[in-house]
Amino acid sequence: MFRGKTLLITGGTGSFGNAVLNRFLKTDIQEIRIFSRDELKQDDMRHFYQKEYPEYSDKLKFYIGDVRDIQSVRNAMHEVDYIFHAAALKQVPSCEFFPVEAVKTNVLGTENVLSAAIEMGVKKVICLSTDKAAYPVNAMGTSKAMMEKVIVAKARTVAPEKTAICCTRYGNVMCSRGSVIPLFINQLKDGKPLTITEPSMTRFIMSLEEAVELVVFAFRNAESGDIMVQKAPACTIEILAQAVKELFHSECEMKVIGIRHGEKMYETLLTNEECAHAVDLGDFYRVPADKRDLNYDKYFKHGDTGRNLLTEFNSNNTELLTVEQVKQKLLSLDYIRSELMKWEERA
Repeated sequence: MFRGKTLLITGGTGSFGNAVLNRFLKTDIQEIRIFSRDELKQDDMRHFYQKEYPEYSDKLKFYIGDVRDIQSVRNAMHEVDYIFHAAALKQVPSCEFFPVEAVKTNVLGTENVLSAAIEMGVKKVICLSTDKAAYPVNAMGTSKAMMEKVIVAKARTVAPEKTAICCTRYGNVMCSRGSVIPLFINQLKDGKPLTITEPSMTRFIMSLEEAVELVVFAFRNAESGDIMVQKAPACTIEILAQAVKELFHSECEMKVIGIRHGEKMYETLLTNEECAHAVDLGDFYRVPADKRDLNYDKYFKHGDTGRNLLTEFNSNNTELLTVEQVKQKLLSLDYIRSELMKWEERA
């Protein structure tokens, strides 16, 4: 599907953008465009791929811009076939203190990307959402929930054969920028206690590669307006911290510091309301767009009483991993293996 095509990744210098590059760089894709507002990260990324993958680096093109500025988005979209929209403000506490900034990037920025994509004739756009968009209680989750509404509404305005617009929703990505596992490792190195917000708090966990595969699955299987949800295991924060401690053979203590601004005790990937019409695809859920229009009279006359028997999918009722299972999942990550090597050399 990607042979000879041009792919644009918004927020392309982030963890997800790098993971997508690793997934597609050596394929027969024609061009990958990295769109972001951080010129230093772009420069670092450019030099890295020129050094490590010189035979493929010509496929990479870099565009400075901001999703808040629709003209800069348009400038990067000429002759683009597909878009992975990953640009976002995603730190929960930051968004709590600056909620309007979250709206500007996550909601209005997505509107700009989709409007420009339709205008420029892009074939398919996959937008990245988060479990925090389901039953949102914080500004970050609320902005992502509104982003999902923008995606579904926008999908109604354009023929899917012209521009198909879909969304993926997934949980915490292990070792992504700003996540808790690198924080734990840095605390270990510094001989400090591991700071835990609340030991019994649960979170979905998945690798970057799994997140990329969800996006690829959505790209191949989703219909316009769909929200694709990946089923994922979860663990408590205490189990996660204990797994990190055991991998690094550390005896450091854990220090409970309390829940941060806007945090939930558990996350939800599929709400009870979405269960009414969601489709179970095995490893994934598909939440199709509600195709009804604003003429509700016909539903009073004809009705629609059908409902699926699915139930809410959250980080408390999914598979909860043990310390050993979390350790095995962590050991599958390049970042963890690299940090363990450094730790052993230091010891």
